[in-house]
Amino acid sequence: MAEETPLKAKILLILAIVYFLSPIDLIPDFIPVIGYLDDMIIVPALIWLAFREIEKNAREKQEEARRSSAVGLNEPEQCEVMK
Repeated sequence: MAEETPLKAKILLILAIVYFLSPIDLIPDFIPVIGYLDDMIIVPALIWLAFREIEKNAREKQEEARRSSAVGLNEPEQCEVMK
């Protein structure tokens, strides 16, 4: 995984993989239909949470880059206006 991927997202993705591959489930798989229901809910939920964390981190980095690029431009005469 990339270094810029947040640790929380990495942990969530690893948990999703481990839960999917683990023989231990909240509801045993041998119970028809309901047995796979926990896999169909928990694994996608963990993946969704990980992607949400990645998006949040990306937004924070963009906001930080935007703020740092605007440093020193707080005076109106320093800003160029396109006409």
